[in-house]
Amino acid sequence: MKKIAIIGGGNLGSAIAEGLLKSKFCRPSDIIITKRNTTTLQSLELKGVIISDDNFYAVSKAGIIILAVKPYQVSEVINSFQKALSPGHTIVSVVTGISIKDIQEIIQKKLPVFRAMPNTAIAIQQSMTCLSITNANTTKINLIKKLFSSLGKVCIIDEKLMDAATVLGACGTAYAMRYIRANIQGGIEIGFDAATATLIAAQTVRGAAELLLEKGLHPEQEIDKVTTPKGCTIAGLNEMEHQGFSSSLIKGIATSYNKILKS
Repeated sequence: MKKIAIIGGGNLGSAIAEGLLKSKFCRPSDIIITKRNTTTLQSLELKGVIISDDNFYAVSKAGIIILAVKPYQVSEVINSFQKALSPGHTIVSVVTGISIKDIQEIIQKKLPVFRAMPNTAIAIQQSMTCLSITNANTTKINLIKKLFSSLGKVCIIDEKLMDAATVLGACGTAYAMRYIRANIQGGIEIGFDAATATLIAAQTVRGAAELLLEKGLHPEQEIDKVTTPKGCTIAGLNEMEHQGFSSSLIKGIATSYNKILKS
C-alpha cells in the first residue's frame, strides 16, 4: 500500500501513529508524520516512522492523508500541500468542527474526503471512531474502515451527527473518567487503598462495557442480573437516582452539545 501521511504530529496525530504501529496495520516506514518542531517526534522516528517538517513532501509520497491539525490551521496547512494532491489521494480529516464541505472548498479537487471523529483511546487501539464520507468508492471506504477498525470500533454516520458524535464519543471519555474517579473515591471511603480502588473500578467499567459490546444487550438487562430484591445494588442505584445521577449526566451531554453548536 502507499504511505500514510499524518499531517500534524500533535497529541492526536501521534496517537494515531502509535495505534497504527501497535496494530501492525502497516510497516513503520509506511507512515510519514509531520510537525514544525520534529524533536517531539523522536520516539516515533526510533520506531521506524518517517518524520518531516515538510507537508508537501509527505503528501507527495502518500496515498492516504490524515489531517490532524488545529481548526484554525486547516486552510494554511492544506494550501501548503494542495499542489501535491492527485486523483489517487484520499483525505481523512480528524479536525473538530471542520466539515467535509470546508475541506472540499480548500482543496478545489474532487477527491475522496472522510471526516473522522476518534477519541484518545486510539493510541491503545480502543477508539470509538465515527466516519462520514463523500466521493469515495467501496474500495476506498473499506480501506479507511479497515484502518480505523485496527484502532478500535468504527461507525459510519451522517455528517450532520458529527457534533453529537464528538460529545458522545470524544467528550464521553472524560465523562467516563469522571465516573471512574468518583467510584475510586467511594472505594477509598469504604476501605480500599487508592491503587486497589483504581484497579477494581477501572476493570469493572471495562467489563461492563465489554458485556454490552459482545452481547448487544440493553444496559437494563445487565443491571437486572445484579439487582436482587432488597439488595445493596438496588439501594445504591436508587440513592444515585434520587441525587440526580442520570439526569445530571444527560444534562451534561446536552450542555456540551449546545456549546459546540454555539461555537
